[in-house]
Amino acid sequence: MSNIQLDRSIVSVDWLHDNIHASNLVILNATIPKVVVDKDASSEGFQIPNTLFFDIKKKFSNVDDAFPSAFPSEETFTNSAQELGINKDAAIVLYDEKGIYSSARAWWLFKAFGHDNVAVLNGGFPEWKRKNFPIVNKQAPKTTVGNFQAKQQENYMVFFKDILKIQEDSNYTILDARSAQRFNGLVAEPREGLRSGNIPNSKNLPFEDLLKNKQLLPKEEIQTIFNQVTKQQENLVFSCGSGITACVLALAATELGYTNLRVYDGSWTEYGSLITNTTNMHWTKNELVAYTLLYAANSNFEEGNKERNLIIEKVNMQTFQKIHDEFDADNDYQSIQKIQKGLEEHQFTQKDVDKLLLEIKNLFFADGDFDIYERIMFRSLNKLLSVE
Repeated sequence: MSNIQLDRSIVSVDWLHDNIHASNLVILNATIPKVVVDKDASSEGFQIPNTLFFDIKKKFSNVDDAFPSAFPSEETFTNSAQELGINKDAAIVLYDEKGIYSSARAWWLFKAFGHDNVAVLNGGFPEWKRKNFPIVNKQAPKTTVGNFQAKQQENYMVFFKDILKIQEDSNYTILDARSAQRFNGLVAEPREGLRSGNIPNSKNLPFEDLLKNKQLLPKEEIQTIFNQVTKQQENLVFSCGSGITACVLALAATELGYTNLRVYDGSWTEYGSLITNTTNMHWTKNELVAYTLLYAANSNFEEGNKERNLIIEKVNMQTFQKIHDEFDADNDYQSIQKIQKGLEEHQFTQKDVDKLLLEIKNLFFADGDFDIYERIMFRSLNKLLSVE
C-alpha cells in the first residue's frame, strides 16, 4: 500500500482499519495513567496491530525537570523517535487507552517539533475494541533506527516566564482544561502538596466537556462550547494540571480551524508551585495598581467616593473588592513591603512607574482638592516607587 498523507488532526477507527497497511503508517500508543483516578495505572494487555509505545514520561520528556512530562529538547525527541524506527515521511496515528487523553499531548509534541503528518485516533483503543477490530497481545516489535529529525517550532509551547506576561495581556485568552472543581479550588489537587487555584485571568474549559463516549464532539458542538468561554479564535493558551489535557483543547481548537494556539507546558503544577515557592504574595498587575491606588487614597485617612469610583473604573469592581479586603487587613509597613514586592515581581520600568504616579495624581485631584496629606503621600510614593 502506498504512502499516505494525513489531512486532519483526527482520524476515525474505520479510517485506521482501512489504511493500517500503508507503508509509511506508524501507530503509537501514548497512554499514561490518569492522575485524577485511583488505581488507573492498570495495564491493558492488548493493542492495535503494529503498535509502538510512545513513552511520554520516560522517553519523550525532560526527565531532569522538576515537573512531570516537561517539554523535551530537540535532541531527546529526535533520539527517542529514531529509536522507535520513525522516519521523516511517517504518517503517525496516536491513540491511548482512555479514549482521548494523553494521545493529544503526543500529537502536540510532534507538531511542536515540526512534524505535521500526525493525527489522533478518535475514541482511541476503547473505540477500536468496540468496533471489534483486530487486537494483538502487547509486545515490543523489533525496529530499525529511523531518520526522524525534530526541529522545534516557535509559538507552540509557553513556559513560566511567558505565562506571567500573557496573564496580563488582554490579547490572549488562557483556557484551563481541569475540572471546574479543581479550577475553582473546591477539591485538592492530585499532586501532593500542590495548592489549589488557577492562573489569574484564566477561564475554565474542562477537556471532558469536549468529549462524548470518549470521542471528540462534532465541530458544531465544540464551536458552541468555545463560544461560551471566548469569542477569540487566536492567541489562545491552554493549561491544565501538567500540560497533558491542555493538548485536548488544542486538538479541538485545531479541528475548528483556529490558529496561533499555545500550550503552557508546566501548567498549574508548575505555576502553583513556583508562585508559592517564590513569594508569599502574588497579584496581577491590575491588583498591584488597585492596592497602590488604595494606599494613596488613604493618605488623609479618608477614602472618598470619587476616589473609590476612580479606582473601580480603573480595575473593575471584583478586583477592587478583593484588594480592598486585603488592604484593610494590612498595616502601613505591610502595605509598603507588598507594593515594593509587586513592582519587582512585575518588573516595573521607570516608564511604568511614571504612568502609575500620574494615575495617583489624578486620584488625588478626583475631589478637586490636593491637600497637604496627599502632597506628602505623593512625595513619599515618588521615592518608594522609583526603580532607578
